[in-house]
Amino acid sequence: MKSVALFLLRLVMGGLLVGHGAQKLLGAFGGKGVEGTGQSFKKIGLEPGRHWAEVAGVTEIAGGGMTALGLLSPIGPIITTAPMIVAWRKQHGDKPIWINQGGAELPLTNLTIAGALMLAAPGAISIDRLLGIKTPSWLSLLAIVGTATGIAVAFGEDIHEAAEEIRRGEAATEARTIEELSAAR
Repeated sequence: MKSVALFLLRLVMGGLLVGHGAQKLLGAFGGKGVEGTGQSFKKIGLEPGRHWAEVAGVTEIAGGGMTALGLLSPIGPIITTAPMIVAWRKQHGDKPIWINQGGAELPLTNLTIAGALMLAAPGAISIDRLLGIKTPSWLSLLAIVGTATGIAVAFGEDIHEAAEEIRRGEAATEARTIEELSAAR
């Protein structure tokens, strides 16, 4: 039964992410396509918007497809985390968790399932099992590093703004300290 449960989780999450990516890239299922998604991405600070729409769409289609098929596990679930983390921060981060309030309920659900699938392996009902594929650890590590790098690049402006805020705070603290020391003399 565990293999059936893993198959259902992989099929639903992976399949829905393939569809989500197709909305971005192709305008399928009522999606906006690359141009419309790119404009939306630009509004939330992902620039150039078209580029990030393509990256997100390809990542969701590739990662979702690999996850649904149980192919090269855990690579699929690993790479699906990138668009979910970016969506959580950029689109939903300042809202309550619930989706009806614009929150990150869906990205959190997808991230949780992806994490569970990374830990559990794809199960008996998978391409990996059918073909006897065992993904090398170095390839999984490479996927983790690549995914983390992509997330960092997507958050580049946010990271820069946070660093500037820290620098301003440090400068203000230093100025107060110098002022206090001068007043104490």
